[in-house]
Amino acid sequence: MDQATKTTTKSANEVRVIISGGGTGGHIFPAISIANAIKTLRPDAKILFVGALGRMEMQRVPAAGYEIIGLPICGFDRKNLLRNFKVLLKIWKSQRMAKQIIKDFSPQVVVGVGGYASGPTLNTAAAMGIPCLIQEQNSYAGVTNKLLAKKAEKICVAYDHMERFFPAEKIIKTGNPVRQALLEAIITREDAIRSFGLDPKKKTILLIGGSLGARTINESMLQHLDIIAETDVQFIWQTGKYYHSEITERLRGQDLPNLKVMDFISDMGAAYKAADLVISRAGASSISEFCLIGKPVILVPSPNVAEDHQTKNALALADCDAAIYVKDAEAPGILLDMAIKVVKDEAKLASLSENVLKLALPDSAEIIAKEVIQLAEKR
Repeated sequence: MDQATKTTTKSANEVRVIISGGGTGGHIFPAISIANAIKTLRPDAKILFVGALGRMEMQRVPAAGYEIIGLPICGFDRKNLLRNFKVLLKIWKSQRMAKQIIKDFSPQVVVGVGGYASGPTLNTAAAMGIPCLIQEQNSYAGVTNKLLAKKAEKICVAYDHMERFFPAEKIIKTGNPVRQALLEAIITREDAIRSFGLDPKKKTILLIGGSLGARTINESMLQHLDIIAETDVQFIWQTGKYYHSEITERLRGQDLPNLKVMDFISDMGAAYKAADLVISRAGASSISEFCLIGKPVILVPSPNVAEDHQTKNALALADCDAAIYVKDAEAPGILLDMAIKVVKDEAKLASLSENVLKLALPDSAEIIAKEVIQLAEKR
């Protein structure tokens, strides 16, 4: 651990917070938003992130201006049980490291946002008598957060009926913090569409499957290039870095001027502004973004996530007519046709936008930050 983390002189009024978790953008973006909100309310606050070595947070958190320490933690291998001896060893090492980090940094409160690192960090903090706050993004709580809930002082959630998983007296409905840049995007729809080299007069569909991509959404496009060639609708397609070279090869020689293909979209504010309709996986952070910006969306939940929580997220919106839900297995056959019909139906787009806006919970990061500071000041 570097010497900067070891702090021997600490002001009596100083707020010191550890934020732990990560693994995906869905955990990291809310974590950074919470940290930024804490710093806005208390500029003197000291914040340290604890993540998992080799995971996305080890790059994204320093890029946002915060220090992070990585634990050698990983998930259990359900297919090869013999490999789990190494996993148990990594958990043991991570708990020892977490204890030393907490001793050195002396936080008054520890925040868990989900992901591998949050388990050993919050367990250790609770055992040392340090108050913990959990932020659960999904409508169906993850295993780690369900286990940690008994030791947490506060549990911040984005959906109703979470007392199924957590003690009701600890729950605060705050919503999920989202990337501030999305809410501050001032670009017009026309300029946003032009920035992608497309025609502002045409209806535009944005397809996003996360930073790594989504095979089903990609295949839903690749299997129907003839429809894309014939329609007057245009598409901004984030393939994900994992699939980009394969898709570029399959599109070679195709004349598709209404198709903008990218491995990763760095300016999501412009992408959302350009889109009349979005096709997306149903991660909790993405859903919170759609609610806050009132964007009509077709959700294709990933079946490859713990507890099938993306399907539960999607149904929470679809049941309120705030999104359209398409099963992953059915998407390659029906998704593209459906999206083209929906994007041309002004009444449907208006209805989806109106209903999804009703589910928005603004100022989530600030509300959570206030709870964190309150716990810290109490201690």
